[in-house]
Amino acid sequence: MKIQVVVNTNARRDSVEVREDGSLFVSVNVPPVEGKANKKVVEVLAEYFHKPKSAFTIVTGKTSKKKLIEVS
Repeated sequence: MKIQVVVNTNARRDSVEVREDGSLFVSVNVPPVEGKANKKVVEVLAEYFHKPKSAFTIVTGKTSKKKLIEVS
């Protein structure tokens, strides 16, 4: 399964919201420096979907706010 994700960094708290178009809006409380935000996005999604972190792979958008993530 592949999901579209829009990321908000430096948020007050971590959260996941489902948008009307089916994509996810993920807020993380870390800065987008040295991959820290990507790592936190995977952690937040793993908790949201109740799956291990290893089940998530960022396919596109590693340096963008819009990402395509594959869930195995």
